[in-house]
Amino acid sequence: MSEFIFFIDGHVNHPLTIDPSVWIFDERKVDLTTYFKELPFQDDVETAYKKAISAQWDKEITEGSEPPRPNSNGNELKYEKQKLMNGTFGMPFRPFLLNAEPLKEAKNVTIHTADGELFTYEFEVAASFILGFSKQGKPLKEDGPVHVYLGDGSNEQNPIRQVTRFTVGI
Repeated sequence: MSEFIFFIDGHVNHPLTIDPSVWIFDERKVDLTTYFKELPFQDDVETAYKKAISAQWDKEITEGSEPPRPNSNGNELKYEKQKLMNGTFGMPFRPFLLNAEPLKEAKNVTIHTADGELFTYEFEVAASFILGFSKQGKPLKEDGPVHVYLGDGSNEQNPIRQVTRFTVGI
């Protein structure tokens, strides 16, 4: 694949060009080796964030805040770096889709692949996509730039590959 980007266009106020190679440093990424196994117990991202913030707030109110821990030996940093270098990651599609500001009439999203295949899904199903962008620490150069996983994990073993564009339709 010559270009390592994909597009979101169609019936949107802001068409987007996205480079998934920068996602490795994004905190919203998910570990694809465990993500779909944990799905039944998973809250949506916003609810999980609110719960974590609330728990931290409650803890600080009752126990006081903790001073930052000095990182004396760097083991945590090495572990995180190792995880990034060897991990298989995906990114929730919803924030990118919503940033394109789809028109109110938007009803579906069509996935375009490099070999001309088209896959059309209802808007809410598309908003739950997870976009795989790395496998074992490497970008998806052969069949990327992203793989599309349905939010329910039903195509986990066979995601849509060679995705070049998402077109919002009405």
